[in-house]
Amino acid sequence: MSQVNVLDPSASPLDYYGYELRRYREAAGLTQKQLGAVISYTGSLVGQIETARKLPTAEFSERVDVALGTGGLLSRLLGLVLRSQLPAWFQQVAELEARATEVFTFHTHLVHGLLQTEAYARAVLGTLDKSKLDDRTAVRLARQRILDKEQPPVLWAIVGEAALYQAIGGPEVMRGQLAHLLSYEEDPRVNIQVLPYATGAHAGLTGPFDLFRFVGDPSIVYTEGYGAGHPTANPDTFKDCSLRYDHLQAAALSIPDSAKLIRLVMEERYGEQHAVA
Repeated sequence: MSQVNVLDPSASPLDYYGYELRRYREAAGLTQKQLGAVISYTGSLVGQIETARKLPTAEFSERVDVALGTGGLLSRLLGLVLRSQLPAWFQQVAELEARATEVFTFHTHLVHGLLQTEAYARAVLGTLDKSKLDDRTAVRLARQRILDKEQPPVLWAIVGEAALYQAIGGPEVMRGQLAHLLSYEEDPRVNIQVLPYATGAHAGLTGPFDLFRFVGDPSIVYTEGYGAGHPTANPDTFKDCSLRYDHLQAAALSIPDSAKLIRLVMEERYGEQHAVA
């Protein structure tokens, strides 16, 4: 008989998830193998998740919730579990994203994480480190769950034209990424503008930054370096960056014209014959 690992549910959100999964499974009188058969996963995977050695997915959580009658507990825990797997210095930022009513992002050479496809995120994260790439990609994509909330934040994203041409992951990945940006064309809560090369000098030359606005809490400015994040609620800093963002929005293409440029680059550079309505 294999030894049963004793989990401390207070050790981490992942340990708590595994503890609850085991508790509900045992209460149902099922072995790991039997539960795996019910939800179409292996018993080995069930065991790895129970012992906090493997990250659960949304599909796994939903199937277990149904099979064990948890009332949706594991699905509710999943966001917390995945957020806890982010680099320690970035976890606060993910919490800001989750609580904000408005998010404003500016990046010159990269599509923001909230708008990345799985293939694009994988290519970005795997540039120098391919360890646990599946898990790290899933953790990044989990941040996008905020856009599916009943009351999602309004997201404004200004992306430099360079990001459209930087062939991260290759042509197929970029076709998918640009098509994903276009999928928000009719969504009033996700607004994408391209800052064209023709703008020349602009208010964001110092570098990328994000702004977060909340109900009842101070607004936050976030900037990022290599392996470190720098959120600040300093009102003067926020005022300065908010003014910069206003100027960037004015210099960027309109939302419809941005979509036209994204579509043009996708078709001409990456060979996608995208249907035009």
